[in-house]
Amino acid sequence: MSLPLDGLVVVAFEQAVAAPMCTRNLGDLGARVIKIEHPRGGDFTREFDDVVNGMSSMFVWINRNKESLSLDARTPEGAAVLDRLLPKADIVVQNFAPGAARRLGVDAETLVERFPRLIAVDISGYGVGGPYDHKRAYDLLVQSEAGSCSITGTPGAPAKPGIAVADVGTGLYAFSSILAALYQREKSGQGAAIAISLFDVITDLMGFALQYTMATGEERPPNGLSSPAVAPYGGYPTSDGKTVVLGTTNDAEWQRLCLQVLDRPDLAADERYRRNVDRCKDRATLDAAITSWARQRTLAEIQQIADDAGIGNGTYNEVRDVIDHPQLHQRGRWVDIESPAGTLRELLSPPIVSGWDQRTDAVPAVGQHTDAILTELGYDASAIGSLHASGVV
Repeated sequence: MSLPLDGLVVVAFEQAVAAPMCTRNLGDLGARVIKIEHPRGGDFTREFDDVVNGMSSMFVWINRNKESLSLDARTPEGAAVLDRLLPKADIVVQNFAPGAARRLGVDAETLVERFPRLIAVDISGYGVGGPYDHKRAYDLLVQSEAGSCSITGTPGAPAKPGIAVADVGTGLYAFSSILAALYQREKSGQGAAIAISLFDVITDLMGFALQYTMATGEERPPNGLSSPAVAPYGGYPTSDGKTVVLGTTNDAEWQRLCLQVLDRPDLAADERYRRNVDRCKDRATLDAAITSWARQRTLAEIQQIADDAGIGNGTYNEVRDVIDHPQLHQRGRWVDIESPAGTLRELLSPPIVSGWDQRTDAVPAVGQHTDAILTELGYDASAIGSLHASGVV
């Protein structure tokens, strides 16, 4: 069975994380993704490190299943290449710095005016309009601006989430919007100009915190490896030097935790802890009781007791632990991907659909597909040689 986006062509003016995350997901579902990169250096995340056989770990992560076309689109010759390429596109995604896409004529509104069936996406930091629309925006900057760093870490020690939530979230919102636009196009024949900003994504993901503060006038303090919304919920040291993570999400689970796990009927009967909102007020006392209990047992013992009682639990793992996680290995989630630096290991895309074979095409070198794409666009060997000689490609 073919993949659902087979036959669709994506042109991506992209770098960093948000747009490449979007287009990698499109490529995983079968779309042909043509990544436009500047001839001198390409996507700057290629240079973030060189630890993956000489390639960047960030670039490898989100740039499989793509072709790289090196092109200086600011030159007249580069613009002429785009004039041949863009009519073939079904989807265009760009995350240029503010104003750059419009200067090149590849912003979503301009493109959809030229090609009414096109689905075009502008990814920006703060959106169009407002006092911040001119500002450059990186993940840390937007997360700080949108408040997510203030609810991460511990009181007095804010932290940026280790995952680039603004970038990744924006890429996934863009991806889902494109799928919806494709469905609409099937019905109406019309494309769509889509605008999405990192700031809007993070403020949307901050919804629960914003609602709480609007309703109470207060801000819940961050509490590290826990949640400000429920208690008890967090990590507890075990007798064998591990950390078990235990959580309750409702009052019935609290009762089971007390009676079947901790063997503390006194806590179960205590009216001070009957409701979650009350437990959150005295989180320290409950955490101390669970810590005392957990320190007397191994991780395996605790998890077996918790599983038997139907209490959610997990292990606090470090990155190296996840690489060899049995849930990944036994389900065949690691696959080999080719690259200019040889064979690499990557995780398959999360969706598992019966009848769809996961696509695992290579990570490209800068401009690896330039000559082939130019030939496809009608350039002969002499013209391609001239474009190389002039530095356009």
